[in-house]
Amino acid sequence: MSNGTTTYIDTDSAPRFMMSGDRILLEHLPVGTRCLYAKPPLQGLKDPDAAIRYALNNPLGMDPLHALLWPGMKVTIAFDDVSLPLPPMRRPDVRQRIIEIVLEILGDHGVDDIHLIAALAIHRRMTDDELRHVVGDKVFNAYAPDRLYNHDAEDPDNMVDFEKTEHGEWVDLNRRAAESDLIIYVNLNLVPMDGGHKSVAVGLSGYKALRAHHNPKVMSDKNSYMDPKTHGLHDSITRQGKVLEKELKVFQIETTINNRMFDGQLDVLTGHEDHFSDFEWTKLKGIKATLDRLPDDARQSLFYATPAAYELTGVWAGDVEQVHEKTLQKCFEQYAVDVKGQADILISGLAFVCPYNVHSYLNPLLVQVMAQGYYHNLFRGHPLLKKGGTLIIAHPFKDKFDPVHHAPYIEFVHRLLPETRDAYTLHKKYERAFAEDPTYVQMYRTGNSYHGAHPFFMWYWGEAGRQHMGRVIIAGAEDDYMCELFGYEAAANVQEAIDMARDTAPQSPQITHLHTPPIMTCDVTLDDASVANIGTGNGDGGQA
Repeated sequence: MSNGTTTYIDTDSAPRFMMSGDRILLEHLPVGTRCLYAKPPLQGLKDPDAAIRYALNNPLGMDPLHALLWPGMKVTIAFDDVSLPLPPMRRPDVRQRIIEIVLEILGDHGVDDIHLIAALAIHRRMTDDELRHVVGDKVFNAYAPDRLYNHDAEDPDNMVDFEKTEHGEWVDLNRRAAESDLIIYVNLNLVPMDGGHKSVAVGLSGYKALRAHHNPKVMSDKNSYMDPKTHGLHDSITRQGKVLEKELKVFQIETTINNRMFDGQLDVLTGHEDHFSDFEWTKLKGIKATLDRLPDDARQSLFYATPAAYELTGVWAGDVEQVHEKTLQKCFEQYAVDVKGQADILISGLAFVCPYNVHSYLNPLLVQVMAQGYYHNLFRGHPLLKKGGTLIIAHPFKDKFDPVHHAPYIEFVHRLLPETRDAYTLHKKYERAFAEDPTYVQMYRTGNSYHGAHPFFMWYWGEAGRQHMGRVIIAGAEDDYMCELFGYEAAANVQEAIDMARDTAPQSPQITHLHTPPIMTCDVTLDDASVANIGTGNGDGGQA
């Protein structure tokens, strides 16, 4: 029985597929399981370059870009880093298209004092190959390395402090951007959390500004940080952005893409099993068999060998808040799925990539941030999982970390988590020491490692989910100790995980399979039973 993007399993004959890291599982889920599927990809714009030019010439709440320019002015173009889209898109990247057109306009108006900065905050530095992929050969060859480079949040000579917000939140910014006559920000919006004031106020900031909102108190907000209008994270960032706008001119360019995550032979991974042809089933099983035979590194390489086929679906320019309003509308048009009623047991696979492990392994801390962070927060209205419900995640959950990208994660997990999982204790007792550790600072500044504070932020990112969920079971976990360290339970497979989850679920539990990738956001309304339970301790108390 099908209802748009929702399917209820009415027979045990048809398996459902889910990703488990860089493998594929075929699972028979219980009869009556509700399967939620993402919307099909929106139609991409037929002429992306024309749409970009139109946006630059017809901005929202500001003069056209060309009217803001004069010879000899100082312009900084900042752009989103390698953390999106996931996986990297085929060339030309949307950011390349925009930057090339912007540079053409700047050149036509005598502007030659131009720097391009990857706005990575305290994410890892992008490699030359990654920068080249984003901006294109022409721009990379003309500007790197002196005028095209990564933001360095730990360079004391190149960070500028501004006045604090009315709430006492610190505000700082990359010096080159702060001293520019115009900042042009090029955003690629993958999820509703992206864009808006977060682009400049976060992307070009440093640790002390990030602490204002990347902390356990803010991230414990029971609303969703994927719904920017309701969550304290975005309130704080907006206050910082408004401080910056008092002194700086920001021309915001935001884009949306569809959810065509896989292309070529992998395109079947965005499909719906009930609609598969015999050929598609054969192709899926062939991919699964191939992955099962390959070693870990080869499986990862296979997925990156075919860049994503994302297409531009919208582009707007001008005033930050007016632009972001349009972006969010289009973003939810692609991602928002109506769901009635919450789940007692929520099952999901987890793909090989998240914003923080591009070209490296999805380590256990990042599984946590996806499971109890992103997946929990992909809602508006009410969480998809009931308060105290059980989340089942399919992933091998190995004690495996990339020593180049995730060096501070290794110490965080192996030294700190055995002592405590309490986010407030970690925040007060250890965060600053990691952030200021000279080795981690050096690895961030000159290597390709995430900042020493980043594993703490990743832990806080899952704080609301930790408080909301009753149990987390990792299906297919290969390391029982690692599960215990995170407060999770290990199951040999999905079937065993479901049997375990039933032990603490209602007699006839509502089981939901969140069929990802591609991603979706759930507009969850309560069913009659859930409404009746509000206030009795059995519902979610009406909290979002």
